[in-house]
Formats: sequence, structure tokens, C-alpha cells
Amino acid sequence: MHKRINVTLPVETVQLLDRVTSKGNRSRLIDTAVKYFVGQRSRRRLRKQLAEGYKRNTRLDLEIATEWFPLEQEVWDKQAD
Repeated sequence: MHKRINVTLPVETVQLLDRVTSKGNRSRLIDTAVKYFVGQRSRRRLRKQLAEGYKRNTRLDLEIATEWFPLEQEVWDKQAD
């Protein structure tokens, strides 16, 4: 299903659009470009949120690793015997 909208673009943008596609395919190109842009933006936002979460949890992760390391080392030592 499609819906017609009216979009106003700068002349330079329309010229660029016309260089890469024919007038009959403008809508398809714009559709693809918008979906790509939104997808990339969503991925960047997710990466940023993950990085912030990692930074926030760094101290807790280190405390957990420090607490469990002796037990894990004991298990490894028993397996090596």
C-alpha cells in the first residue's frame, strides 16, 4: 500500500536525486534512503546505549569477577590435575 505525500526539497537535493535515478524511480529511492537512514540511526543509538550501560556497570562487573576468580581458578586447577 502506498500513500502520496507532498515533500519540498532544496533544488540541489532534487538535482542530486535526478542524477542517481530517473523521475519515475524517485519514490523508490527516497523510500530506500529513509529506511536506511532510520536503520543506521537506530543501530547507532543502540550502540551508544550499550556503551553507556557497559560504563555504568564496570565497577559491578569488576567486583563480581574479583569475587568469583578464586573459585574459578580452583576449578581450573582441579581440571589440570
